[in-house]
Amino acid sequence: MPLIEARRLTKTFSSGQSAVVLRSSSQIRAVSHVSLAIEAGETLGLVGESGSGKSTLGRMLLRLVEPDSGEVYFDGHDVLRAERAELRRLRRDMQIIFQDPIGSLDPRMTVEQIVSEPMAIHGSEKRSARKRCAAEVLRAVGLDASALKRYPHEFSGGQRQRIGIARALVLRPRFLVADEPVSALDVSVGAQIVNLLKQLQQEFSLTYLFISHSMPIVRYLADRIAVMQRGELVEVGTVEEITTAPKHPYTRTLLEATPEIEFSLR
Repeated sequence: MPLIEARRLTKTFSSGQSAVVLRSSSQIRAVSHVSLAIEAGETLGLVGESGSGKSTLGRMLLRLVEPDSGEVYFDGHDVLRAERAELRRLRRDMQIIFQDPIGSLDPRMTVEQIVSEPMAIHGSEKRSARKRCAAEVLRAVGLDASALKRYPHEFSGGQRQRIGIARALVLRPRFLVADEPVSALDVSVGAQIVNLLKQLQQEFSLTYLFISHSMPIVRYLADRIAVMQRGELVEVGTVEEITTAPKHPYTRTLLEATPEIEFSLR
């Protein structure tokens, strides 16, 4: 049984809500009847141009966006029908890393408060234990415990993204949606974050949905690749299948449009 499974997910926004994809009068079809499954321990790379519906799909898997129709199952649990208490329990295992390492962190909160907040929300541990857990997860993402008392503006973009990753990891989730986590960073810093995510997957036994518009990054990190165009899933396959024998014209266009990027574990 897959760890996470979506069945025929569909989401339509009014034209004032979101700017993507299939238009019908004042309606925008962001995601159209998408089905996918991700096995435990796997990284599924979700790739497509901006506005293809990738982020909306990722948020629907976590029920941060309510779909118009379809089903989502996490480890056999019906996410969309879960009552408040059950959804709260599920969310300990399902977290997200946001695209913007600046806007996703509250500038009025210290790093300790930011990273500890999920534990406080879920009633985990006393404050001293939360601080210890926050320090441990910061070290795991490559930051010293001295960062705890500092504020987001005191860090570089790459360091802020590490803080965001630490916040997502502090509850020890099983599934992470990484929503274009390196698109706001320069290439060298982005490569460091991608390598970090690869290392953390082994250390924390994580399953990823890695969302990106960059085929080279997805090819490096993922086990399988899913390609989205205008709200629809047009092709899914192993990395080798997608990159060496793509079947859909849009997949071939993506492969031809992006340069090679070399990564290496450090």
